[in-house]
Amino acid sequence: MGHTKAFGRRSLAGLALLGAPAGTAFAQGGGDLSRQAPIEVTVTLGTPDHHRFEPAQLRFRTGLLYRLVLRNPSQVPHYFTSEGLAASVWTRKAQVMGHSAAGQPMVLAEIKGALREIEVYPGQTAEWWFVPVQAGRFTDLRCEIRAADGRTHAEHGMRGEVVIE
Repeated sequence: MGHTKAFGRRSLAGLALLGAPAGTAFAQGGGDLSRQAPIEVTVTLGTPDHHRFEPAQLRFRTGLLYRLVLRNPSQVPHYFTSEGLAASVWTRKAQVMGHSAAGQPMVLAEIKGALREIEVYPGQTAEWWFVPVQAGRFTDLRCEIRAADGRTHAEHGMRGEVVIE
């Protein structure tokens, strides 16, 4: 097992044991995480006719800043839930997006701290900014909202996989 994968399993709190000052974070290849340009990944949550994530497989690398854009073009709300992903990233922020009177995109709210699940309402967009800190493969991406037939959207096929390398 390579040094990078072994390091990725350690918690950030464990960095103090390695002699790193408190509050220090390391990106692959070094660098200041606060100055990284985010890598944008867009996921579409459902369509008017289908419950699904598009794409259904998401890939991330440890130490890089991502801006995960969650768009819901459907007529019903959807959850974006993955405990595996949530436990393996450091969340910088989440944003609720909207539009100004002139139709320009704007941030309506910003959420700080750990996230487990994001609900995106019909026709709306949310953004989750995070840095993966632990590698893994998680097959728990799903939407647990119940459809009119009593089954969850996940039972209708709204499932996915997250891979962090």
